[in-house]
Amino acid sequence: MATSASPASTAAVQPKAAPGAKNPKGSDNTLLSTVMGNLRQYGIVGALIIIVVAFQILTGGVLLKPNSFVSLIQQNAYVIILAIGMVMVIIATHIDLSVGSLVAFIGGVCALLMEHYNVNWIVAIVVSIILGLLIGIWNGFWVAYVRIPGFITTLAGMLIFRGLATVIVGESVPITSRDFRGIASNYIPNFLGFGPGGMSILTIVVGALVFALFVFLQFRNRAKVAASGLQPEPMSLTWIKIVVAGVVIAFVTYLLSLSGNDENGGIPIMLVIVGVLVVIYNFILTRTVFGRHVYAVGGNRKAARLSGIDDRKVDFFLYVHMGFLSAVAAVCMLSRLASATAQAGMEFEMDAIAACFIGGTAVTGGIGTIPGAVVGAFVMGVINQGLSIMGVDTAIVKTIKGLVLLGAVAVDLMSKRKKG
Repeated sequence: MATSASPASTAAVQPKAAPGAKNPKGSDNTLLSTVMGNLRQYGIVGALIIIVVAFQILTGGVLLKPNSFVSLIQQNAYVIILAIGMVMVIIATHIDLSVGSLVAFIGGVCALLMEHYNVNWIVAIVVSIILGLLIGIWNGFWVAYVRIPGFITTLAGMLIFRGLATVIVGESVPITSRDFRGIASNYIPNFLGFGPGGMSILTIVVGALVFALFVFLQFRNRAKVAASGLQPEPMSLTWIKIVVAGVVIAFVTYLLSLSGNDENGGIPIMLVIVGVLVVIYNFILTRTVFGRHVYAVGGNRKAARLSGIDDRKVDFFLYVHMGFLSAVAAVCMLSRLASATAQAGMEFEMDAIAACFIGGTAVTGGIGTIPGAVVGAFVMGVINQGLSIMGVDTAIVKTIKGLVLLGAVAVDLMSKRKKG
């Protein structure tokens, strides 16, 4: 990917205003102007809601049955995990085409350790994570210090690690460890028991806490914006977001609380893994020096260098993070499939990249968010699952996904031209 070249000035590397602080005091800050100014952010959420409602109708209500919803989460967990890292790589104007092959290779190594060498499943996971970090270091070295473009480096990696996966795995390596397979299929222990209708009490409590935290963060952000001398977003918009979030959280909590069976249900372990990674990496990208440097390098690499940012170090650690997340995705996928194959992870890189672009990440770099990529991944996941339930041919599913991706990027580029 070529480096985006906006006007070279140190302003390009200044930290962005806090969320909700779009206008200085005294400027136009009406509900309509704020929404229009954040059309990319709100538009993708609205699109996801419309797609979910459409497929709920088209599938006769099957899409949002409790166990179908859990299946949607489990089937898309590894794509979301990869998209978390991919969005940071794309923001910095790079790409990683090797992640699908890494999932196959690392998953194969993990399976061989457990099944052929009788290594404890926890130790096998630790070794897999270390292997992912080492591969990330390998990719990062070539991109950051040898200056081989990320596209070429990871294209080579895609071929190398797919070949290695074929060599070490052969046809397949079945997983016999029930504990390891439980990562993808089990739920958090429901120590609070079940309520009326078999609803998981723990899930309801967690849902209430998540909503309370969301409300707290909304008002805390408003207070921070006001304290910094900027004008917060309209209070009406804050309340709209709280109401919408409340409805979504309540509905998701309801579905999860009824999922599983009488003994095992509620919050899937896979959802916890994804949630923890989203929170951690969103914090890294939005609240740390490294995250600000990622945006600075993506927005204007030359200006970032002039301001003292070591762009090579940023690029290097981006690929290290990508290697780590690829290893986590490999473990999750291996647990769900209960078998390692050389063909595992095929097109995962495309799904992760598509999730980023659909979620509002700019093709030219410098713009993107992890929550946006997560929403983009769910858009792709809902389309996949909805069409699958309807019995649509796989080739047609791929065609529709391609058109959705093309449309998302086209809208992004056209909106930029209008602003420009």
